[in-house]
Amino acid sequence: MDFLGSIESWRNDGHKIVFTNGVFDILHVGHLYCLESAKALGSKLVVAINDDDSVRRLNKAPKRPINSERDRAQLLSGLECVDLVIIFSEDTPLSTIEAVQPNVLVKGDDYDASCTDPLDPKYIVGSNEVKKNGGEVQTVPLLLGHSTTNILNSR
Repeated sequence: MDFLGSIESWRNDGHKIVFTNGVFDILHVGHLYCLESAKALGSKLVVAINDDDSVRRLNKAPKRPINSERDRAQLLSGLECVDLVIIFSEDTPLSTIEAVQPNVLVKGDDYDASCTDPLDPKYIVGSNEVKKNGGEVQTVPLLLGHSTTNILNSR
């Protein structure tokens, strides 16, 4: 986990570390809106993305991911609001969240920041751990009508 040096340096410089995660298969304006909203909650934004194998295990849709993990990471890295992209291979980003120890954990508002039951579909993975470490969990609004699934279904 060679990214930990950068994060520790940011933390030592007083930065507020924000963490979010997702597949980000086809980057669209809804993603940008959520990422910019997440960045506004701190000073450094870390984005973790599922590797190709974990995307397939999520069973999002046949033939997903459309873009490779490297391409998705490169596109996200090019966004002004994103400071670091991490690719994770597990089914959830829990071990990455535990390693990063963000000040703020963020997901879209289709999740529930107050949910503490890891078995609830609205639970934000890692939220109990982040809160236990003194961090906060937030949701950001989604842009209605802007999702990868909607884009693919309209083709």
